[in-house]
Amino acid sequence: MPTANIGSTLGYLVMVFGIFLSSVNMVLFGAVLFSAVLLFQIVTLPVEFDASARAKQLAVAQGIVMPQEREGMDRVLNAAALTYVAAAISTLLTLLYFLFRAGLLGGRRD
Repeated sequence: MPTANIGSTLGYLVMVFGIFLSSVNMVLFGAVLFSAVLLFQIVTLPVEFDASARAKQLAVAQGIVMPQEREGMDRVLNAAALTYVAAAISTLLTLLYFLFRAGLLGGRRD
């Protein structure tokens, strides 16, 4: 977790300064740092979906949620798990944006 937080903050700033200074190497270094966040999010996805599935089963088995309430609980826990997917997609798109702006993807625009 601390690596992801450092990678997110520092990587983002390094990429911004790299674009501002027209330094491709600085942008690449920032992209590597920022990629740690993406890697962490991708590794977390299966863990989150498994935790949601187990929570659904336990909530019904322990009588916390009545069987007729199961559909609502399923929707809420699925939405919570999908926030991790949205975060990973957002991080990926941010990384691609900076690489594109630096001219490392799609050719350099002068």
